Amino acid sequence: MDKPMTSDAIDSGRRRLIATAGATLALAPFAAALRPTLAAAATPAAFGPVKQVKAGLLDVGYVEVGPANGPAVILLHGWPYDIHSFAEVAPRLGAAGYRVIVPYLRGYGTTRFLAADTARNGQQGVLANDLIALMDALKIQKAVLGAFDWGARTADIAAALWPERVKALVSVSGYLIGSQAGNANPLPPKAELAWWYQFYFATERGRVGYDHNRHDFNKLIWQLASPKWAFDDATYERSAQSFDNPDHVAIVISNYRWRLGLERGEPQYDALEQKLAAAPAITVPTITLEGDANGAPHPEPAAYAAKFTGKYRHRLIEGGIGHNLPQEAPQAFVDAIREVDSY
Repeated sequence: MDKPMTSDAIDSGRRRLIATAGATLALAPFAAALRPTLAAAATPAAFGPVKQVKAGLLDVGYVEVGPANGPAVILLHGWPYDIHSFAEVAPRLGAAGYRVIVPYLRGYGTTRFLAADTARNGQQGVLANDLIALMDALKIQKAVLGAFDWGARTADIAAALWPERVKALVSVSGYLIGSQAGNANPLPPKAELAWWYQFYFATERGRVGYDHNRHDFNKLIWQLASPKWAFDDATYERSAQSFDNPDHVAIVISNYRWRLGLERGEPQYDALEQKLAAAPAITVPTITLEGDANGAPHPEPAAYAAKFTGKYRHRLIEGGIGHNLPQEAPQAFVDAIREVDSY
């Protein structure tokens, strides 16, 4: 689940949402008993096969759908999710003629580090570098990017710093670029409650606890972030396999500790992070999306609209749609990709 990194303008939205998030957390032990279960037939089959390509520091696992000569679309997942967030989106875009690439981020699925001594770094700029390296490896000069959570931040960064590589952008929850300095500002106590897992990850107890309990921990996050999504066990288990990656815990802990300023990050990325700390505008055509039942704290659209200086639209997706919007409302996500590509 992603922590928006924006200005004080979003604090009011955080305060409004935290009551729901806190109440849901308190009821979490009873959520499984109360949640309706979808029929097994409603669970889409896994898509694949998974391919591998050496790109930058990684051997990246990814799924490719659609014609090889079609216009490129790259879809990026977040935490604690995986490529199956796009299991219905990718085939629909492929059928529409797009070459669709859905990679596992570092620390997920079949993506592996090429060298054992490479730092298991999860800071925001590194994930964006991974994306550009993947595009280079696949000889994709320019692509439409569609993403949520960690993936949305990664796509936002690519669009802001490498606009020549991004034809258009679909970003769930809008503008998520931030900085350690910005995250150092404390929020009101109720708002801090929403980040319970980040404070947990800041401790050694949290690192060990996540390592030992990542399956149940991440299922709880799914329930809290999408309180109206009645996903079944098979749907969760399909994605949960990706958390068995040997680098998963290290990347997740690094990501959240870096945001809190508990890890400095690698010095070779300092210049990149300085650019991001200035909150650069995104000039490429963009559609931002938000679910009407997103249980994860997220900024209000008005707080980030001015950061998108190109052609821009915002869409609220109704019907009890939570944080994992591409998987919960795949057609709405497909429609947004096709619309923004026409701008």
